[in-house]
Amino acid sequence: MKGLIGIDLGGTKIEVAVVDPAGQVIHRHRRPTPVGDYPATLQCVSDMLDHSLAAVSMPRPAAVGMAIPGCLDPLTHTVRGANSVVLNGQPMQADLQHLLGCQVRMENDANCLAVSEAVDGAAAGLSLVFGVILGTGCGGGWAIHGKARRGPHALAGEWGHNPLPWLGEGDLYSRDCWCGQHACLETWLCGPGFAADHAAHTGRIAQPPDIIAAMRRGEPQALASWGRYVNRLARGLAQIINTMDPDAIVLGGGMSQIDELYTALPPLLARHTFTRPIHTPIRPAMHGDASGVRGAAWLSR
Repeated sequence: MKGLIGIDLGGTKIEVAVVDPAGQVIHRHRRPTPVGDYPATLQCVSDMLDHSLAAVSMPRPAAVGMAIPGCLDPLTHTVRGANSVVLNGQPMQADLQHLLGCQVRMENDANCLAVSEAVDGAAAGLSLVFGVILGTGCGGGWAIHGKARRGPHALAGEWGHNPLPWLGEGDLYSRDCWCGQHACLETWLCGPGFAADHAAHTGRIAQPPDIIAAMRRGEPQALASWGRYVNRLARGLAQIINTMDPDAIVLGGGMSQIDELYTALPPLLARHTFTRPIHTPIRPAMHGDASGVRGAAWLSR
């Protein structure tokens, strides 16, 4: 059969998908990411590709596309800026091309999300789309006329490593980011950051799904944690609107799956945008957690 191969390497999972020419995912295969083990990560990708090709009786393609939680440095061609820090400094593209026996076209995972959703997803047909991943980490990426915008330093969309703006009384807790800076947006807006903020204010450790369940039951501390999270996300996205005025913002990752986000965000955004009222659509990724791997598959064309 004919198909495109996309690989999505995340902090907690690796996914390989086969996508038909119309953009339909016809096969998906997932495994946990080998944490802190670069050789094991490479081998896991290789094994998963073999498994997926066999599952759909597809010959080895000339190229595969791959979404990574960072980028390839334009000068060194090594991975840079990945919150899965074991990847940083590694010639991952060259290593995988040798191991897989085909071209590997790599792109930042948030860029892949933005492209997938701009081509035929929640922002289909729109010219300027900002894609955000709110998951194990926090990243952003731009799609312009359906194509990823990287920039000469591969920095376009690195929104998660800017500081939280308009600090308030609820922002007393902050922490160092793995990138070497302090109090990056990622430390507040990723899933682990949400859980850490809740623990700092309540003294109780809980995972994001448990905090959200408690919020929906009306528990005051969980409601307060959720309120701080949405307020911070609104402040961060207001910066994007003020600087680039995108046609739409599309959210992906685990935190994006909380339905209440899409009613709570719009009125908070308008407190910080330069023009009010503001009408920028904030939408969940239409293709859900398959959006990144679909965007990666487009790279293999």
